[in-house]
Amino acid sequence: MENNRNFFITIALSVLILAVWQYFYVLPRSEAQREAARIEQQRVEEQKKAEGTKPGTDTGTPAAPGAIPNAPGTDAVTPAGREQALATTTRAKIDTPSLEGSINLTGARLDDLKLKHYTETVDKNSPEISLLNPAALPNGYYAEIGFVGNDKTGAVPGPETVWAVDGNATLTPTTPVTLTYSNDKGLTFKRTFSVDTNYMFTVSDTVQNAGTAAVSLSNYGRVTRFDKPLVASTYVLHEGLIGFTGTEGLQEHKYASIEKDKQATPGKSTDGWLGITDKYWAVTLVPTEKQPFQPRYAYFEDGRHRYQSDFLTDPITVDAGQSATVESEIFAGAKEVAKINAYAEDRHIKRFDLLIDWGWFHFITKPMFWLIDTLYKFFGNFGLAILATTVIVKAIFFPLANKSYASMANMKKVQPKMLEIREKYADDKMKQQQAMMELYKTEKINPLAGCWPVALQIPVFFSLYKVLYITIEMRHAPFFGWIQDLAAPDPTSIFNLFGLVPVTLPHMLMIGVWPLIMGVTMFLQMRMNPTPPDPTQAAIFTWMPVIFTFMMAGFPAGLVIYWAWNNTLSILQQGVIMKRQGAKIELWDNLVALFRKKPSPAE
Repeated sequence: MENNRNFFITIALSVLILAVWQYFYVLPRSEAQREAARIEQQRVEEQKKAEGTKPGTDTGTPAAPGAIPNAPGTDAVTPAGREQALATTTRAKIDTPSLEGSINLTGARLDDLKLKHYTETVDKNSPEISLLNPAALPNGYYAEIGFVGNDKTGAVPGPETVWAVDGNATLTPTTPVTLTYSNDKGLTFKRTFSVDTNYMFTVSDTVQNAGTAAVSLSNYGRVTRFDKPLVASTYVLHEGLIGFTGTEGLQEHKYASIEKDKQATPGKSTDGWLGITDKYWAVTLVPTEKQPFQPRYAYFEDGRHRYQSDFLTDPITVDAGQSATVESEIFAGAKEVAKINAYAEDRHIKRFDLLIDWGWFHFITKPMFWLIDTLYKFFGNFGLAILATTVIVKAIFFPLANKSYASMANMKKVQPKMLEIREKYADDKMKQQQAMMELYKTEKINPLAGCWPVALQIPVFFSLYKVLYITIEMRHAPFFGWIQDLAAPDPTSIFNLFGLVPVTLPHMLMIGVWPLIMGVTMFLQMRMNPTPPDPTQAAIFTWMPVIFTFMMAGFPAGLVIYWAWNNTLSILQQGVIMKRQGAKIELWDNLVALFRKKPSPAE
């Protein structure tokens, strides 16, 4: 029993140390870094405004021959709103069941995209998520496909090219949009945008050479972003530049790391994808499979600071009187698991499923999500699906838990003998341990049996936390009552009487109803066992539920509900097993002893 207690204490203290370190060091440091970056960017923009920089000018380094041209908007920042910025350019409308926005005909780039099914807050009337924004805005974010030419090709489509619409001007799943551009060297470019009902765009470029000589040109693509997510990043989730190409495979570059490294250039590839990912959204490029391409992840400081994932293909030759076609795809939308997996399989996009950060325990996290999602389709509520998942997990571990609780019950029955051994060999620890081991052998007791259920629950617990934290399916998923978002902490607090007192509390005092329920169930579960004789251990066991209540208050409500329900099931299971084994259930006696008035020394 002593070994079990020490094991529980070690786990509790380890979790507590990690939580305190995360809350008081990592999060404040991340916030400080984010705030410093925001202040620096604001300072640069104000300095440019004071110097009278004209919108649309480019003070960056000119593009070298054969290199991707400079990104648009490196100096232009429009203080006006989004609608005013959109009105300054000619556009082709985008309207699908999932998306709305427009294609900027200058550069033929996607820089205006909203997600119809997702709002900024739980309130259904709040604004839709704006995924892509014009480069002139402080939060500029866009995807662009273009060409790199030479003297023989003349001017080829790039960031400043103004395209003309050929026919239909509204992009829908059934009506593609075709754009055209011709230069003075006899090259005609025809670009066709098509889109499915979800989030995948197909960009097909046909180059017609009406000249007298063959020409060579390269195709490029880039995803460029001028800001960073407003929510501070966390170590359990990757946000930033990402891709899967070539022999190097998965490439992940957080904003802070690419700011330090400036550029990362893996080897050439003939398949794969690359882009920028947030917690719930992503914009990625899938280059053509016809030409080898060079992927790159970069951070630029010329003009406005920006982050960019891009690719440049090997030169494509178009003979005189001939044409060539290259096709790329752009994913811009929500990282819905089913849709991401379908794109990976149906479009043969290599390891596109890695766009969702399942983590090191993906072999547990993925099945965990599948189980919850399957149960959700049956119950129609993710909260009920989590409760059902808890029951299934308990059922899977039922035989092991039974052995564990049975062993613990047997240890309680031989506790008088254990106390007798301790008293008999109080001054000889070696003989005390030998006698204990002989007792375990005689009574057929495994002192470590109680550790296994806890040890196995740790990866399950973390996997559920990961699922709740990273999957968009859990975002704004309601339970019942006041829980309208299982992926967010319980919004209530005991310190303002659960909303009755209209005061704004600091984060650490937001101790809601469900964290309290979790704390109570944890307290009851621990009181099922005898109070440790050691005063230090007894104090730790007394205060541990309180510490965990404060710590878990900041976790997603779905995770707290899972833990509270799991504790409840464990209490019932342990009680039944102890009763069958004839072991005394200490719960009532421990509760009475806790609240009984202790006699004074005089008494």
